[in-house]
Amino acid sequence: MSRRTLMRLSLGVLAAGAMPLATAGAAAPRVITLFQGATDTAVALGIRPAGVVDSWSEKPMYRYLRSPLAGVPHVGLETQPSLEDIALLSPDLIVASRFRHERIAGLLEQLCPVVMLDEVFEFRHTLRVVGAATACNGEAQALQARWDARVHELRERLAARFGTRWPLSVSVLDVREDHLRSYLPDSFAGSVLAELGFVWNRQSRDASGVSIKLRSRESLPVADADVFFVFGRADSPAVQRHYQAITGHPLWQRMAAPQAGQVWWVDGVAWIFSGGILGATRILDDIERSLLADATT
Repeated sequence: MSRRTLMRLSLGVLAAGAMPLATAGAAAPRVITLFQGATDTAVALGIRPAGVVDSWSEKPMYRYLRSPLAGVPHVGLETQPSLEDIALLSPDLIVASRFRHERIAGLLEQLCPVVMLDEVFEFRHTLRVVGAATACNGEAQALQARWDARVHELRERLAARFGTRWPLSVSVLDVREDHLRSYLPDSFAGSVLAELGFVWNRQSRDASGVSIKLRSRESLPVADADVFFVFGRADSPAVQRHYQAITGHPLWQRMAAPQAGQVWWVDGVAWIFSGGILGATRILDDIERSLLADATT
């Protein structure tokens, strides 16, 4: 049975809600990933993609994925992948985003089976779907089990560390040249923080979407929380100047996190752009280093 036939059968069974087919000794499928979380997930599952799209920053690929993806061909942008480049790579499976790629789904499906995910940042769902579609269910389940165990451990350690102050309220702040973005519970980082037990203030809970834009310094109190996780382009002088101006403002200095010394600079790629379980694990690493570095396990 050819790899492509195997993948078509597997996806047909997957669509019916059953376990995909797998053949002992079958060659690894040629998988092309068309969004960041799918690429992250493939690497986590031990799959070397046949093709990937460019990253949103740190182009052409995020630093944390460069080693396992060295030499892997790129097929354009997530928003505009090259159909010609994809076809030349003779894929057995394409993992795509319905939001990004539904308009070209018919063309992709002429090349090979296509898995379309509705949400690009629901990394647990991406892990299950990609694991099933590539006959890597065992690997996916093991990754999920390790994730669940680590989240449980960190939740207990955070609760022990902060006692009656737990759960802490949190804000995730992206420093831009002329404004701040505060990421909400429905964002990628927000889903990880919520799983750990962090909470948001009323304004953030009541807001819709994945982020809110804070255009003026007078709006800083909207992001008030017990702990801030902050990121921005460290190589941008304009971003750094804006951050210095914000942190020197009295409204910033009166908020809970700055007063408690709980402002932590983190890697924005992992926290917002990565979209997969490897990136989510890096968020856990940052939280552990920031809030539990001097705590006993």
